[in-house]
Amino acid sequence: MEVLEIILVIFLVFSALMTVRFDEELISIIFLSIFSLILTALYLLHKAADVALAEAVIGAGLNTAIFMSAISQIRHGDSD
Repeated sequence: MEVLEIILVIFLVFSALMTVRFDEELISIIFLSIFSLILTALYLLHKAADVALAEAVIGAGLNTAIFMSAISQIRHGDSD
């Protein structure tokens, strides 16, 4: 189990670095969603299912949808 945890932490750091490295917003949003899914797996590995569920719903689902909507409105010039 330790090997899996180390691999997940390495991927977690990699996805965090890729999130801040790219200038394209869409790619950064995708890497942020991947970060959240890896964090969800780590929470499940530590038997924190309630925290993992909240992270999956809010981190991977809701944040991604909000960011995509905001980027879409900014690109189209909507002010509403």
